Amino acid sequence: MRLLLLGANGQVGHELREALAPLGEVVAATRNGRLPEGGPAQTADLADPASLPALIERVAPDLVVNAAAYTAVDRAEEERELAFRINADAPGVLARACAQAGIGLVHFSTDYVFDGSQSRPWREDDRTGPLGVYGRSKLAGEEAIRASGAAHKIFRLCWVYGPRGHNFLLTMLRLGRERELLRVVDDQRGTPTSARRIAAAVAGAQQVMPGASGTWHLAAEGECSWHGFADRIFGGAVARGLLARAPALEAIPSSQFPTPARRPAYSRLDTGAFRRDTGLHLGDWTEGLDEALDALAR
Repeated sequence: MRLLLLGANGQVGHELREALAPLGEVVAATRNGRLPEGGPAQTADLADPASLPALIERVAPDLVVNAAAYTAVDRAEEERELAFRINADAPGVLARACAQAGIGLVHFSTDYVFDGSQSRPWREDDRTGPLGVYGRSKLAGEEAIRASGAAHKIFRLCWVYGPRGHNFLLTMLRLGRERELLRVVDDQRGTPTSARRIAAAVAGAQQVMPGASGTWHLAAEGECSWHGFADRIFGGAVARGLLARAPALEAIPSSQFPTPARRPAYSRLDTGAFRRDTGLHLGDWTEGLDEALDALAR
């Protein structure tokens, strides 16, 4: 197979470069046409959706994997047009080009398509109700892909982190070195999910059900608050010598940490459909965190 991977320099995209390699030739694409280590890549700028069909025609892949997205949740409230262009218009253009070429598309969405108002894990068929521009743009992207006629796999992710990129894990480690006290929200709950385990599961799903189309929730098992996640990060970081000492943690309500975009209060995703259809699972969220901390400590 020849796989075109967009967003190859992101935290999930970077892991997919390795995870997808056993499936065939991975053609990496980034916004600036360069890989983080300096090597060349195809240029794929989702802010310019009209440029994407020519890329697919030029590369002639057997599968397109789109790991690129606009993910600045708060800034999206002021950059609505850009967020929708990258997260909704571009995936729609990609999907229509894939449909025309007769190839499949793998795409990633988010727990933020839900409003977080219930207390059980969210299923794929639960009613969506995004609270902000970011979630609305991602939901619009899902809908555009489904309407395109392309064979597609949409994976909704939750609280993604890894040893590179911009994420809660790396932010906490940086702040833990700089401060003695951190105040962290304790009334939002979800499932921290390792980018590395996401990538491995996507590659596995493509092998197990290559022709299947649909939407699946892809996340680790278990749940915690942001405060609980931070506490586990600091405990593991100190044990591995990544931090000399853990900062003091104060649990606070969301009302004491106002942000431009509202977040869902409960984001845990029900992964039963993915496990049933693929026989795969990502394990408990603490296992993925341990792996990521081990990677940082090496």
